[in-house]
Amino acid sequence: MFEKALGLPMHVLVVHAVVVFVPLLVLLAAAYIALPRFRPRLDWAVAILAVVAPITAFVSVQSGEALQERQIARGFSGEIIDQMEEHAGYGDTLFLITLGLSLVTILLLVATSSHPRAPKLPTWLTPVLSVLVIGAGVAALVYVWLTGHSGSEMVWGNTFD
Repeated sequence: MFEKALGLPMHVLVVHAVVVFVPLLVLLAAAYIALPRFRPRLDWAVAILAVVAPITAFVSVQSGEALQERQIARGFSGEIIDQMEEHAGYGDTLFLITLGLSLVTILLLVATSSHPRAPKLPTWLTPVLSVLVIGAGVAALVYVWLTGHSGSEMVWGNTFD
């Protein structure tokens, strides 16, 4: 299911969605925190990204696993497999961080909502959630970079001088 798209390995296509949507979630969530007067304009975009970003990270992990299995079946071994494992480890961590970021972002949206059906939560919860969103956002950006860099090194390595 996660192996091919349009005749190409799905992984090489979907990773670009992760590289766009995860940092965009971090950026808009930070703007949501820092610019309270713009919250009514940002809340839907942040909510949509909080759903889309972890989905793209999940699909990227699954398609990466399918690609790795295919490469092993084709006879890849040794150092390249070690590099794939390192890259996969970063990707797995990125997915978990993105999932956590999304959850605390959604909780922050609920905590700051002025909708009459939104539960009234303690006032101390908003700053706590804001710190968690920023912390998870920084971690997500670091792991987007680590994952992307390790994948690029594995593919391009010494071939581009």
